[in-house]
Amino acid sequence: MNYFALTIKEMGIGKLELSVIGVVILLFPIMFIYASKNLDAKGVFEWMLDKPSDWIGRK
Repeated sequence: MNYFALTIKEMGIGKLELSVIGVVILLFPIMFIYASKNLDAKGVFEWMLDKPSDWIGRK
């Protein structure tokens, strides 16, 4: 049975690319959780209603 797989060198991925991929894999979940907490529906709704009195959309 033959298995097909390319090595990292055959794909042309160097150390710089691997380190960037690693950093993204580590940072994405952290930033996703952080953004999710700040972009909840209640918070966005309160932000939309909290406009200054001179805002053009408020009459």
